[in-house]
Amino acid sequence: QVQVMESGGGLVQAGGSLRLSCVASGISGMIRSMGWYRQAPGKQRELVATIGSGGSTNYGDSVKGRFTISGDNAEKTVYLQMNSLKSDDTAVYYCKAVRANFGTVYWGEGTLVTVSS
Repeated sequence: QVQVMESGGGLVQAGGSLRLSCVASGISGMIRSMGWYRQAPGKQRELVATIGSGGSTNYGDSVKGRFTISGDNAEKTVYLQMNSLKSDDTAVYYCKAVRANFGTVYWGEGTLVTVSS
């Protein structure tokens, strides 16, 4: 069974840092890309950051310069280092994994990040 599991969420004060982790298991073959998306109550789910098989990264405008994505597609792991956190970063953060073959998409169940003022 495929499982995408996030960890590392919690309560953080504004200006602080937090590191999220994600491990995808049970996926046969190689991973094309992995990434992070977030959704606040009443808001659309939005891109946070992705990392491709070649190491290229892409960031949402609101997190550029503050967040850093890293990982190892061969190990099917990805991390999100979040710095200079602010209240607007409060959301459920979801991990996404894309299998190389056919581009099958898998989602984690999310981890809650709450940033207090």
